[in-house]
Amino acid sequence: MTMTQSFESRPHQSAPSQSPAGADKVPGALPLPPDGLVILPVRNFVLFPGVVMPVSIGRARSIAAAQQAMREQRPIGILMQRDPATEEPGPIDMHRMGTIANVVRYITAPDGGHHLICQGDQRFQVIEFLDGWPFLVARVLRIPEPSPTSAEIEARFLHLQSQAVEAIELLPQAPPELLAAIRSVGSPAALADLATAYMDMKPEEKQEILETIDVLARMEKVSRFLAQRIEVLRLSAEIGKQTKAALDERQREVLLREQMAAIQRQLGEGEEGRAAEIKELSEAIAKAGMPKEVEEQARKELRRFQRMPEAAAEAGMVRTYLDWLIELPWTLPEEAPIDIAEAQRILDEDHFGLDKIKRRIIEFLAVRKLAPHGKAPILCFVGPPGVGKTSLGQSIARAMGRKFVRVSLGGVHDEAEIRGHRRTYIGALPGNIIQAIRKAGARNCVMMLDEIDKLGAGIQGDPSAALLEVLDPEQNNTFRDNYLGVPFDLSRVVFITTANLLDTIPGPLRDRMEIIALAGYTVTEKREIARRYLVRRQMEANGLKGGEVEITDAAINEIIMRYTREAGVRNLEREIGKALRHAAVRVAEGERGPIRIDRDDLVAILGAPPFESELAMRTSVPGVATGLAWTPVGGDILFIEATRLPGSGKLILTGQLGDVMKESAQAALSIVKNGAATFGIDAARFERIDIHIHVPAGATPKDGPSAGVAMFMALVSLMTERTVRSDTAMTGEISLRGLVLPVGGIKEKVVAAASAGIQRVMLPARNRKDFDDIPEEVRKQIEFVWLERVEEAVAAALDPAPPQSAGRPESAAAQPLADAHA
Repeated sequence: MTMTQSFESRPHQSAPSQSPAGADKVPGALPLPPDGLVILPVRNFVLFPGVVMPVSIGRARSIAAAQQAMREQRPIGILMQRDPATEEPGPIDMHRMGTIANVVRYITAPDGGHHLICQGDQRFQVIEFLDGWPFLVARVLRIPEPSPTSAEIEARFLHLQSQAVEAIELLPQAPPELLAAIRSVGSPAALADLATAYMDMKPEEKQEILETIDVLARMEKVSRFLAQRIEVLRLSAEIGKQTKAALDERQREVLLREQMAAIQRQLGEGEEGRAAEIKELSEAIAKAGMPKEVEEQARKELRRFQRMPEAAAEAGMVRTYLDWLIELPWTLPEEAPIDIAEAQRILDEDHFGLDKIKRRIIEFLAVRKLAPHGKAPILCFVGPPGVGKTSLGQSIARAMGRKFVRVSLGGVHDEAEIRGHRRTYIGALPGNIIQAIRKAGARNCVMMLDEIDKLGAGIQGDPSAALLEVLDPEQNNTFRDNYLGVPFDLSRVVFITTANLLDTIPGPLRDRMEIIALAGYTVTEKREIARRYLVRRQMEANGLKGGEVEITDAAINEIIMRYTREAGVRNLEREIGKALRHAAVRVAEGERGPIRIDRDDLVAILGAPPFESELAMRTSVPGVATGLAWTPVGGDILFIEATRLPGSGKLILTGQLGDVMKESAQAALSIVKNGAATFGIDAARFERIDIHIHVPAGATPKDGPSAGVAMFMALVSLMTERTVRSDTAMTGEISLRGLVLPVGGIKEKVVAAASAGIQRVMLPARNRKDFDDIPEEVRKQIEFVWLERVEEAVAAALDPAPPQSAGRPESAAAQPLADAHA
């Protein structure tokens, strides 16, 4: 709300106007008594002494009253009625205090309206209303204006004057005359009346001020109203400045764009440039080779773009969308026939070993050659890190003569990363699939979806569910990206996925892929890979030339056996790189080659070997068995240790074992107790001892049933005091009936056993089907024992009992093992 900006009061409701001419002929226009005052009732308007205000009148009684006052040249009393809706107010409808006003001018407008210019003179109070006139007449008491003086009144006067000036200055278009009038007022009472008259207040509040005779109380009320109004005006001014700044920025931008358009028109680059752009886009759409449905959508968006102003915010979004549609490879390029012999050469050149994998890839390529338009399976390479899964995809692309593109899915947890964002979002883009195809520039590219087992899921959806359509040959010919909004044919894309684990891949997604497992490399394969690829690659990476540095086979073998423990070759390449960087320093210092790196030099270059030989960890005391384990990075050997101590028959398990592994230990103990007589064990001894089973590397979590045979053999060895053969390792799950059940990861486990120097491996007989997966050189190196029952393991793995072991007390039998592992 603002203060009034003119000297006009709010007009009354109009009624049929009457001309002042002939007003003296109005019946009942009798002369007024000397102490009578013509009362002019007004709506929502309060006149103050000393203030000049216009008053519009329209009611017949009001016109008659004004004309009578003009004839007799007498003042009138301005009195506000209580209810503005009352058309013919009587004495009971009027306030009792008003302002005596002199009529400065009486105006009859051309439209028949009547207007008075009134100047307030003095407050009055109605004593009684008089009868006999066609308008209101009252006998009144004139109220003189008090003029007290005191320090408090002087202080309030100055404060009120500053408030009024501040309020007027905050008005957007305050008249300077009003500001001058406020500053020139010398009376406190007149200042309070003047400030109230021009303040935007309710009529009832102004009437309250008018009826306040005491000057100090009147100034206090006006000051309180002004303080509130000043706060409102300040906030309004601040909001107005902020709005004006925002509008000025928009107007500036519009003005600059208009100026730029004018300059372009002067240079001949305006409409002609836009028309050339539209023509260029239209030609590009025609050349893109889009399907009919897609081209219709592109033409529709082009027409929208043509109708949009160049400065429109959406114009850039539409232009980006058209660019995506144009740049996507909609047509199939000509494909060269697949040369199977050349493909075999490329695979052998890029990868050593992996014969089974290469054979499956050659079969895949042969099928694509014979049936190029058929629905090929989705290959999924599963194996530990560093075994060459990603490089196999690159080799397939080389063999097929196609573009290769890789999409990393590790950590993706938003469905929009696969399907894209809708164009309604700011910064929207197509999903990774469409982006990869645009990057490859070919609709028949080889696309590798890397780390598919590491997809996440969040509040934005499940990306693995979005991949169901992508990897389904029956559906992906009409794949619809949310950003494009049109179908795109993915059936000609050769999809290859990689994973380290299968457990985290959802079942429906895994069902769409053909799983090809890649196990770890043997020592021989690692040595050949290092000779053929790793040494050469690291020499190039470190700026070394042929003939400057030579690393011997013995050094490579030492790095493989004692400096790395992995299924792949990434750490092997890092260690070779460290050794070659040491030589590069010597070459850079000017030493002439060739610099030879042999086995004995590795300790000085790479430090002490972090891994010891597993054979050195083995002991020859009863209660220790060597098991085989599978890890995500390949196979490993696992020691199971058991000891006994006086007790009450409890079983103690340590080594951070999972629930399944704990249950295997309990099952092994039950089998030993149940077959005590068969194994030559006194069953009564179990009631006098506690058995403690521990699996070293206690900080590493371990779980699974495949250590059942090893736990059983550790217990039998402990109770019979016969050692397990140090050259033998074992794996297999056991049942309470003594059966040896099949387990997984046979190839990885056997390769790990061979690397650790194991010569005999005991496997479940039901795992004979996995024998062909074991590398041939490992099969020649290791003796295999196939187990149907646990009794066969006892006969094959235990050494003969030592003669001095008979009759040893419990504490003596347990002491050597306790000492060995102290």
